[in-house]
Amino acid sequence: MFSIGMSELILIFFIIMLLFGAKKLPELARGMGQALREFRKAAKEIEEPIKEPLKED
Repeated sequence: MFSIGMSELILIFFIIMLLFGAKKLPELARGMGQALREFRKAAKEIEEPIKEPLKED
């Protein structure tokens, strides 16, 4: 239903280039990577206390 093909990805990348410029893209990607890393860390911290009592049973 919402599959994205190569032409759509190229169009999205081109629009991002126009909006942010080539100089800001590495900084934007770095920020997104850090946000994703923090989200995964927080999800793991929430998940561990829930799974721990289940392992003991």
